[in-house]
Amino acid sequence: MARIAGVNIPTAKRVVIALTYIHGIGSKFAQEIMDKTGLPADKRVHQLTDAEVLAIRETIDRDYRVEGDLRRETAMNIKRLMDLGCYRGLRHRRGLPVRGQRTHTNARTRKGPAKAIAGKKK
Repeated sequence: MARIAGVNIPTAKRVVIALTYIHGIGSKFAQEIMDKTGLPADKRVHQLTDAEVLAIRETIDRDYRVEGDLRRETAMNIKRLMDLGCYRGLRHRRGLPVRGQRTHTNARTRKGPAKAIAGKKK
């Protein structure tokens, strides 16, 4: 099992798909990495040599922000908004949707499971 950026990527899958298991790398960046390293798109992870794994690892370390660094940066951005006290920061602090979605109904992902209100039924 290959370990890239602190993540064990699955061995049976194609490299392009397996790279998306790394936080911060989607299908677009995975394809870019394959182009930069010069690997064919249909190659599977278990077929990679140690040199190819090293080339992928170096490319990711050099050109992309992934895993811990990316999570830390995102958390710092949210913390900055909360400290500023701007509208988006207040929404983060209250655990409500940040990007203008309706909350009268829906928004259950951010608000959590619905809480029953006593005496509501008539």
